Amino acid sequence: MTHHHHTEYDVVIVGAGIAGAIMAKQLGEQGKKVLILEAGTGTDGRFFDQGKEKGYESYMARFFTAMAKIPNAPYPNNPNAPQPLVTDIQKPPLDKPVSDHGYFVQYGPDPFASTYTRSEGGTTLHWLGTCLRMLPEDFELKTRFGRGRDWPISYQDLQPWYEIAEQHIGVSANADVQTYQQIDNPSVQLPFEANYDYPMEQIPQSFLDQYLAKGLQGMQVEIDNQPYPIDVVATPQGRNGMPRGDYRPVGAVGNPDLGQRCAGNSNCVPICPIQAKYSALKTLEQAKNTGNVTIETQAVAYNLEVDHKTQNISKVHYKRYHSTKSAAYDDKAVKGKIVVLAAHAVENAKLMLASNVANSSDQVGRNLMDHPTMLTWGLMPCKIGAFRGPGSTSGIPSLRGGAFRAEQAAFRIEIGNWGWSWPEGAPIATVPELIDEQNLFGPALRHKIAEEYPRMFRFGFLVEQLPDPDNRVTIDDQYRDQLGNYRPVIHYKVTDYTRAGMAQAKEVSDAIFQRLGVEPFTKYKASDPGYVQYQGKGYVYNGAGHLVGTHLMGDDPNTSVVNREQRSWDHPNLYLVGCGNMPTIATSNPTLTMAALTFWAADNVLNALDQYE
Repeated sequence: MTHHHHTEYDVVIVGAGIAGAIMAKQLGEQGKKVLILEAGTGTDGRFFDQGKEKGYESYMARFFTAMAKIPNAPYPNNPNAPQPLVTDIQKPPLDKPVSDHGYFVQYGPDPFASTYTRSEGGTTLHWLGTCLRMLPEDFELKTRFGRGRDWPISYQDLQPWYEIAEQHIGVSANADVQTYQQIDNPSVQLPFEANYDYPMEQIPQSFLDQYLAKGLQGMQVEIDNQPYPIDVVATPQGRNGMPRGDYRPVGAVGNPDLGQRCAGNSNCVPICPIQAKYSALKTLEQAKNTGNVTIETQAVAYNLEVDHKTQNISKVHYKRYHSTKSAAYDDKAVKGKIVVLAAHAVENAKLMLASNVANSSDQVGRNLMDHPTMLTWGLMPCKIGAFRGPGSTSGIPSLRGGAFRAEQAAFRIEIGNWGWSWPEGAPIATVPELIDEQNLFGPALRHKIAEEYPRMFRFGFLVEQLPDPDNRVTIDDQYRDQLGNYRPVIHYKVTDYTRAGMAQAKEVSDAIFQRLGVEPFTKYKASDPGYVQYQGKGYVYNGAGHLVGTHLMGDDPNTSVVNREQRSWDHPNLYLVGCGNMPTIATSNPTLTMAALTFWAADNVLNALDQYE
């Protein structure tokens, strides 16, 4: 960790994930003195362990020995900054919350199934790397379809910031593909600036992608008597590929010659072993290199003090714990001309509720969203090279938009390259079943694996969820962690709008499976935590890790938490950044949009700081 030697800064940022890192980098490059308070631990720019000082390789060592290779497996459990785990997810009973399984307290009626990481670098440590732009119609959902909310900004407003974010993250894609002009559905087509292209060429599509593209060519499905094409399109990814022009990929922090190109380690989630995939560690290193940014790890912000004359945030109070093995801490406070909350949609909401700030609209913590992700899986009629390359290199985006959104959720189809790893835990969980349950061993076992495992195939349907004020994060005095800080109390349900989208997605999957001759193995059990029903049929959703909402941006201080500049309506020097600002989630993985919004917010913060000069 880095100790700070001041008590007042130009800007104090809470959270060292991608949003906090981008904000710090942008401000530091303009000579502003910045302090980042990070609740978790970190590697402080080290790749290799240095004695007792742990580096990135310690995450790899932890991952290798973890029995469950879940998203947070490489990152140490920290009782002073606890984090949710997918293994903690349970169906909440009707009469009481689930309060004794993990960090979240879940009231339901449906379980909130997503998690995040409370370490330096945030959830980009284990994200997949998908970098999709939102569609123009996503910003006008209420106006166009009578659903959800409109954004206070348009796609055109955000477009230049998308370009900046794509260049910074280092996105590999081809703009002529990502405009979706080749898809016969005007609702999903994206305008790009003339002559713009991504910094790196698209990651090559997998053999599976190419097989699907050929097999599905010309296929259409009908929704509300309207035909929609089924087109396979390469996915923009935040991982290093072949650079265009003079662009230079950023390698591993602390070992920059490593990770210059994706090496297909097939381990993007939960950890890229060579850091060819972008993480906020890269941006944090750039921020520190300005000489103006200090990062204080093991520093859990717990209260925002308000100057009641100006309504400014006058101090950020935090607990700086001595060790992950002890609850001992020092109580500290720091001042900033401007305070930026970048801790995460859930953690931002929790801190504001604990501090009783920024909530004149009663919207803090409300409108929590995710992409309830429904999986379908089966065996292809031939070997398609499962378990190789990045987790996904292509998808089917042609159902991301359309007139049907007035009645049911849109969805994007992710094509999974890793066989049944997500739905069945293959091969780690499934090979022992062949031995124990089918009594296979020796040549028979090898033959079974060689014949079936390369044919394993799955889809992931990322289904849209609308903002719902009853889906929310709250706090309760009876639920605290060992430092005495609040645990998030979550109320969550999957409505019929989203369930209808899941039902439609299953119909599309069935049609594709039939066309390709896929032997279906999909099963949805009532005992699964994410089991829901729609019109008499059962489906199962998983968390996507896409936590959106809780402090929405808007044009009306009575119905939103921040304005279009991402500044609090209630406190002139408080800015919020991250996916919590997004009024809707639509169908795109939210990280790129969050990054674009944060670059915009940083520009607004710099303009605000000029008033202090």
